[in-house]
Order: sequence, then structure tokens, then C-alpha cells
Amino acid sequence: MVVIPCLKVPQRHAQLYRKYLLLKGFLDRKYCPQKHPDGTVSFPVIASVLPQLDLVAIKEYVAEDSICEIVNIQAPPFSKKGKVKSFNERLVESAQALLISKGETWSVDLERDIPSRWQCHGDLILFGEGCFSNTIWKEIGLEFWTLVAQILGVKRLAQIKKISKDGFRTPMVVMLLGDSSYVTHIDNHIRYEFDITKCMFSSGNITEKLRIASFYCSGETVVDLYAGIGYFTLPYLVHAKASHVHACEWNPDAIKALHRNLQINGVSDRCTVHQGDNRQLPLSNLADRVNLGLIPSSEEGWPVACRLLKRDTGGILHIHQNVTAPLRNETPEHSSATDVEETPLRIQRDMEVWAAWATDTASRICTLLLDITGGKWKTNIRHIEHVKTYAPHISHVVLDLECKPL
Repeated sequence: MVVIPCLKVPQRHAQLYRKYLLLKGFLDRKYCPQKHPDGTVSFPVIASVLPQLDLVAIKEYVAEDSICEIVNIQAPPFSKKGKVKSFNERLVESAQALLISKGETWSVDLERDIPSRWQCHGDLILFGEGCFSNTIWKEIGLEFWTLVAQILGVKRLAQIKKISKDGFRTPMVVMLLGDSSYVTHIDNHIRYEFDITKCMFSSGNITEKLRIASFYCSGETVVDLYAGIGYFTLPYLVHAKASHVHACEWNPDAIKALHRNLQINGVSDRCTVHQGDNRQLPLSNLADRVNLGLIPSSEEGWPVACRLLKRDTGGILHIHQNVTAPLRNETPEHSSATDVEETPLRIQRDMEVWAAWATDTASRICTLLLDITGGKWKTNIRHIEHVKTYAPHISHVVLDLECKPL
């Protein structure tokens, strides 16, 4: 019997929970939700994201007076979406047919070489590493790439081979189909334009960009210490309505794209771009809010951020970090058999690790502020946001740390 993990919630809050699960990418849309006689609804969730389900945070976000729990139910009926073949399935079938027509032998390894995930930027799809590695695809060439583009409904294809170690994290991208590598990406009514062979774009940060867009920053001066092409700078300006943003970036290609994106979104007049190492930034005592959006750690920017905060009123630091939870010793049989049942416990353990990191960070920031300003400060952990998971034990989180002078 196939068992599917689900989030069970009260029917009166079902639509709110569904919207949240969709926003976070947790909802398994292959299956239909199930209504129960006790007035609850179970929403199928993707098994691989169970470690990210923070039940306490979900309740606080959706409806504090409700209840929600992870349950296992026998596989519900497929949704209309689930009955339709996925793009991966269509790619596999078409690739197999093409190779067989050319006298080639199909294999499990070739099937595994077909991607199931990618980034879409307008009419261009960008594949990641770890797919299309077999030389057969290159040997077939244009005919194969044209077929892939037709199935996915785009005109251009590209693939990241690796990220360079030039200090700018320049992506090493190969164009598979098409000549131009300049793309347009629209997130939450914000338009980003950039060259994918020169600038990174992190689609996984969409929830954090949406969170920033929900802030109310009218009258505030914000400093974005790692602006890139404007991932967070633009939400602060376009949606959060910050009075002014100082955007710091040292990659000249990203700077070029940043200026362009500020212009096309009509917010250039409220942003000052600082090119170069932000540790040399000639600013201080002006920020109501500092965004430190660098992972795996933004620690090198902490002294800069502390120097930037307003001395009389303080402000908020949004500190990004990859936090690693300790691995537990368990047999594969134990982990697979109890994976769903232990999810709430794992979530609780992860949250405890995040809280410990946040507490330590808050203490260290206090010390930095004392050293830099010569006066005592207090810090308050306002929120810890889980952005995404890199591995079962590595989480990208953001600490919202309020800092006030005493």
C-alpha cells in the first residue's frame, strides 16, 4: 500500500493553508486533497520537503488558533495535473525514441541523465550540473536540443557546468541552443534582466524576496551589502517602499545589470550603487536596516553592518547563514521506516540548532557594536526565517536581529 504524507488542517482554514503550501513549494499537486468526516482536510505534501515543514511557524503564519499535523494516508486519487505526464517523462520518452531511431541502445543511465528540474528565464531554460553528461547528447547535437526546446516550449537552452572561483561566483554557462545569453526574469512584478553567462540568479530565494516585499520600510534607509543584480534591493524599493537603498556589489557584470534593473523598474532615483569591497564602504551611522544576503556566511560583513546602523535609534540586521545541524547515527532501515513519523522531531531539532546559532550571533553582534561605537547595545531576535534546505542537515536561514543602543 502506497502511503502519502499530508498536512491535516481544519476545513475552515483549508484555503489559507493551501496557499501557504503552494507559496513554499510544499504541496504535492499530483494528488487531490482529502476531506474527512471530522471537519478536516489533508493536503498531500512532497516527501522530500518534510524536514522543512515547521508546524509551529506554519500555524503562526496561517492561523494561530488552528491545529495542523503531519499524517500518513493511503495514496489519494491523482489530480488532473497528476494524470498529465510530467515534462521529465515526456523528455525521457522523446529522447528514448530519438536514440532508438538512430540505432542507439537506451539504458537506465541515460534515463537518469535526463533532468527533472531547471530554471526558466523567459524563452530560455537553464539546466544545472549533473544532467546531459553523456557524450551521446553532444554527438546528436542540434536535432536533440531542438526537440528538448520544443517539449519545454522555449527557444533557447543553456547549462551551468560549474561556478568559477574568480571571487565573483561567475557561472560557467554553455549555450546549447540559441546565441543570445541575455535573459529577462520576472518575480512578483519585478523585472530582472541579466546575462546568464556572467551573473548568478538564485530562484531558490523567492520566498525571502516575497517576505522582504511584505515589509513596510517607508521612511527607512536600507543598505544591501551583497546586492548582486538586485535580488533583494529591488523588493525593498518596489514593494517595501524604502526611502533609499545603498546597494553594494563588487562584480562589475552584476553592477551593470543592477543599474539596468533599477532603471527598468523605475527606482533608480532612490538607490545609490557602491561598486567594490563593502568593507571599504565610506558610510556609517545612517541605516535603519542592513541586509546581509550572502551564504554560506555573511560574517565578514557583520562589522560593516554594525558601523552602518544609526547610533541614536539602531535598526534591524537581516543576517543570512547556512546552519548545519548535527547528523544523527541511525541505520538506513531506521531512517526510511520512521522518516515521516520523526519529521516533527527533526523539525524541532533543526529549530533548536537555528535558535542556538541566532543566540550566539546576537551576542557577537552586541560585542561588535560595543567595540565599534563605544556604547552598550541590546539585541532582540525578532524572527528566524527558513529559506531553503541544501541537504537534510544544512539549512539557509535568515535572522532578523533588532539592535538598539542603551
